[in-house]
Formats: sequence, structure tokens, C-alpha cells
Amino acid sequence: MPAEGAPGERADGAGGTEANGRGAGANGRPDEVNGEAAGANGWAAEGDVVARVLAQWRQVLPDLDTEPIGVIGRLTRCAALLRQASDAPLAREGFSRPEFDILSALRREDRDLTPGRLARETYASGTAVTKRVRTLEERGLIERRPDARDRRMAHLSLTANGRDVVDRIMPEQVAYERSLLAGLGEEQRDGLARMLGELLQLLESREEASSRR
Repeated sequence: MPAEGAPGERADGAGGTEANGRGAGANGRPDEVNGEAAGANGWAAEGDVVARVLAQWRQVLPDLDTEPIGVIGRLTRCAALLRQASDAPLAREGFSRPEFDILSALRREDRDLTPGRLARETYASGTAVTKRVRTLEERGLIERRPDARDRRMAHLSLTANGRDVVDRIMPEQVAYERSLLAGLGEEQRDGLARMLGELLQLLESREEASSRR
């Protein structure tokens, strides 16, 4: 499954992207350092697809401020690649990532959750959660209990087998995801987590404000 890239990314016949030999940093200005794409902070982004995409946009629309693509394009592509990579241990166990997100939410909350709450916890639609819950029920990992006052409402929880599955897989999954970040130092990981946390808060605040309108 191909990973998502930045807006306007063009794949070549080798599965890469067509490049013009120049890259652009977050400020949208193409630059070249020893044939490598360089960002605004001087970091050489050799092989960074988004840097090449920015350079291409600079050629086509030189007056366009492409700074947001430098951030969002990279986040989008990293998310797609990480999702594919981090699914590997789960796939061996026969789970999709969204299915395991359901099990993980029930385990960390350690209490019954309604389908609606599960949808919010896993950033999924109610329809998608219903389908995933049904699959996990059939595998004996989730059980449902009708609400005592409203029979239309269901409360979902892990079975003993479901709890054992999560507790067995989580250490392997976390170790695998740690290996994906092994190229970054501890200080870099901490800084990245802090900046992503700030961005997440900003986007969540924006979403909450929109929902109140």
C-alpha cells in the first residue's frame, strides 16, 4: 500500500518522485548544498520527498508560500509510513491497527465503554467501531452488556482472553515502535514529542471550537 505524500507529489517509474535536483526548506525557497536538499535550518534532507515536492512547486508557482506543506506534508507522509510499519507485529497476530486500537482503549481505560465512547477514543466513526467490535466479539475478545435502564445502549468490555491478548502484544508492539525511532536521539525524541503535543492541542482546540458553532 503506497504511503500518502505531500500535495502534488509525482511518482516516477521506480516508485520514487520526480525531482529536479533541488530541494526547498520550510520557507519554500529552493536551495542546494552539495546536491542535497537543504531546509531553512541547514539540515540536509537528502531523499526527503517533501523537499523535492516543495522545489517542484517553487518552479511551477514561484509566488506561492509553501511553508505549510513543509510541515503538514511531512507529518502526513510520516504518519502513513509509520502506520504501515507499526502494523507489522499486529498483522502477525491477525489484527488491523484500528481493531487493536479498540482493544487498547478498553484495556487502558480498564472499565466498560459504550460504542460512542470507543469511537471518540479511537477517532473513528460509529459505523466503523460497530463493525470492528462485531469482529472482535466473534473472536471472543470483547463482550457486551446491555444497559439496565436503556436496552438500546451497550457496554463493552474485554474478555479474559482479550485482556491476555493485549497484555501479550503491547510489549512487542512498543518495542517495535521504539526501533522505528532508533535513528533519533533521546533529546530529539523528547523535542519532537513536545512539538507534536503543542500542535495536537492547537488542532484539538480548533476542532472543539468548530463543533460549538
